[in-house]
Amino acid sequence: MSAWSLVTCRPQDEGAASFVAVVDTEGRVRRHPDLARYPDVGAAMSDWADLEPALRGWQPTEGELVEEALLLTPVPSPGKLVFAGANYRDHLREMGVGEVPNGMEPYFFLLPPTTIVGPDDTITIPDDPDARVDWEAELGVVIGRRVHDVPVEQALDAVAGYTVVNDISARGLHARSNPLAPPFAYDWLASKGRDTFSPIGPAVTPAWFVPDPQTLPVRLWRNGVLEQDGNTKDMIFSVAQLVSAASALMTLEPGDVLATGTPAGVGVAKGIALRAGDRLRIEIEPLGVLANEVRLAEQPAALSATPAARNTLEP
Repeated sequence: MSAWSLVTCRPQDEGAASFVAVVDTEGRVRRHPDLARYPDVGAAMSDWADLEPALRGWQPTEGELVEEALLLTPVPSPGKLVFAGANYRDHLREMGVGEVPNGMEPYFFLLPPTTIVGPDDTITIPDDPDARVDWEAELGVVIGRRVHDVPVEQALDAVAGYTVVNDISARGLHARSNPLAPPFAYDWLASKGRDTFSPIGPAVTPAWFVPDPQTLPVRLWRNGVLEQDGNTKDMIFSVAQLVSAASALMTLEPGDVLATGTPAGVGVAKGIALRAGDRLRIEIEPLGVLANEVRLAEQPAALSATPAARNTLEP
């Protein structure tokens, strides 16, 4: 059976409601009768236990084509947006940590859903060179079943599918200059929790099309230059181990998103930071391509208007 992915989309018509559809191997968006009632893929996860059996045998050719659909982020408001930190061996080395410390355990932090944007949306960065904003290409895991303290051997059963995540990080805002005490020395929210700092998309590929999540290439290009070229086989903790460890700390629920860490090749290790006008492109086969452009927070968005609309703005 040909692989396909779940997307949140809406017609180009202004004011049209979003709905869930599928993208086939040719990149065409098609309707599915059981999905169109959901406003986004994250919402569909609440019924994933019932949807999964119906979707497993479905062929995209059976669905009605959606012309000129605009793809949105598939999961705009997960109940929990969980990130795993320092989960690739080569990334530890480039950050000066060296080899994996003995007894290391998975490290997690939470970010607000307001950080999420979708494919071709803009990443807005502070107009401050000292912020040193960076990229981090990551495999995203979308939870489809409610689990708590799930064993590693059963953890992948809780996964509905996989997506692409960019963990944008303002490195210069991470360490506080005058912390109240050592536990307050680092501010993860200031570094990573800003609006637009978590692009996610373009789709969620069902888990049955990804039989082994530890064999996926993870690549990121900045302005056409390959910056990250990793593979999930180099993770310190596998997807199953991360899901199990996260569920031991908190109940994971359908629609939650877990980002699994980034491989080597981030900007801070090269003395590079994002600038206005940069374009980032992440590809994780077979999950698709997530592309976003960068602009400054104070820089107004480009005014794109039809001639008729422009006439209403002129004196």
